[in-house]
Amino acid sequence: MKELCITEPASNFIAIPEASSERRSFIPIGFLSPEIIASKKLYLIPTNSVFLFGVLSSTMHMAWVKTVSGRLKSDFQYSGSMVYNNFPWPMDATDAQRAKVEECASEVLAEREQFPGSTLADLYDPVSMPPRLAKAHEALDRAVDRCYRKEPFATDRLRVEFLFGLYEQLTAPLALDKKEKKPRPNITKSLSC
Repeated sequence: MKELCITEPASNFIAIPEASSERRSFIPIGFLSPEIIASKKLYLIPTNSVFLFGVLSSTMHMAWVKTVSGRLKSDFQYSGSMVYNNFPWPMDATDAQRAKVEECASEVLAEREQFPGSTLADLYDPVSMPPRLAKAHEALDRAVDRCYRKEPFATDRLRVEFLFGLYEQLTAPLALDKKEKKPRPNITKSLSC
């Protein structure tokens, strides 16, 4: 008889649904506490990092998701190995830029709290998303974009081209000699399921 495997984080964690409607501008990602028993339909990241939450909740990350994730019918099929582990995190973000992302991500969380009777699915419905929540996400997007470069990205296509350029830099050091190698960001965090 097979043993049932339950992954139960001992601290707060970020939960990412395995599947999410392709109609949404953002996957409804959230923080959960250890007393919540997470479904196997969630990816879990044991962290309290508001910066990590902010980047994952940004249009930059969603542009990556739309490009590299699998699909269940036409819905996004999030994956730890394909989406999360291969995402080019901002390597050179300054403390001030990280603080701005955290401030804006905290504002997104605060706006969500204004609707205690609504689920994340309700709040992220593209037809009925509260305008103040959408505005908080716009500010978060500007802050995350600045972690990658000074100029904002006008389109998702430009974001994806930039991210694939970064991805190529991150995977190219194998061809460089030892003196030329650039430090790689910690993108090997794995998701539990």
